[in-house]
Amino acid sequence: MPDLTEIEWEEFLSHYPNAHLLQTSAWGNLKASFGWKVVRISTGFDKDPVKAAGAQVLLRNLPLGFSIAYIPKGPVGENWEALWPEVDRVCHKARAIFLKVEPDRWRVTEQEGEEEALQPPTGFRVSRHSIQPPRSLVVDLSGSEELVLGNMKQKTRYNIKLAQKKGVIVHSSTDIEAFYRLMKVTGQRDQFGVHSLSYYRRTYELFQTRSDCELLLAEYQGEPLAGLMVFAHGKRAWYLYGASISDHRDRMPTYLLQWEAMRWARGHGCTEYDLWGVPDESEETLEAYFTQRNEGLWGVYRFKRGFGGRLVRARGPYDRIYQPLLYKLYQTWSGFRGNE
Repeated sequence: MPDLTEIEWEEFLSHYPNAHLLQTSAWGNLKASFGWKVVRISTGFDKDPVKAAGAQVLLRNLPLGFSIAYIPKGPVGENWEALWPEVDRVCHKARAIFLKVEPDRWRVTEQEGEEEALQPPTGFRVSRHSIQPPRSLVVDLSGSEELVLGNMKQKTRYNIKLAQKKGVIVHSSTDIEAFYRLMKVTGQRDQFGVHSLSYYRRTYELFQTRSDCELLLAEYQGEPLAGLMVFAHGKRAWYLYGASISDHRDRMPTYLLQWEAMRWARGHGCTEYDLWGVPDESEETLEAYFTQRNEGLWGVYRFKRGFGGRLVRARGPYDRIYQPLLYKLYQTWSGFRGNE
């Protein structure tokens, strides 16, 4: 089937209202604004959209006319086997070295995950590198606010109330510059990469116009202490970007900020809130060492665990290799750089 237009892709997604945020056209448009090419394809859509499958494929150019291809949190639908030839067509045309797929599916158990990891989809291999965090905590937002709060750890509930008592105010904002300043401070303090101001501005523009995003700032006496962008699509919400300054930490602004983000998500009909990224370790290991380790995502696990989320791990990632020699060279290069 020919590549879909953005309007046709949105029509396809209308039959899958709970498709992942990273498969929406807005996410594709965001990536297109920063160097990626976006191709949207489906099979069976013209015959039976409900039984069709589709994928938003992101392509990144490499030197000498090659590229890498990536399907984040997809494909959408169930009939993946019929979709792969169309994906291959797109990848061959772009001279892709390989295709990385990170499915929007959780492992049922750690044991199921291990067995599943040994049996990737036909034509794929299990990849050593993830782009999105493979493990997360997902908070159940169904039921009353009292029930959601009751599932949190006592200390987290206390800190939410403490922030309110100490004068922290959380409100919606359009001040992307203030949020970016918070992000730069946090990135320098915690040693992680920060997108450009234009990236956060474009993200807000694309999703907020669809009512799928909100920028929340936590302030004390007019001074921004923390901020986050919360996203919603279908029944799920995601905490993708967040930051805070070191001053006034005793006022616990980040706890109240997360709670208000959950309340916003509930107002949008969401029943799940994905805290997006904890160390890729078993629950036993996480609970044994979270008080001792602070590097990487360990630094946020202690905070996130307090909200009572369920620990989950994604299936995959998987790679489909088109250029074996160049794939090996790319793996060596990406391993040297420490990321992919």
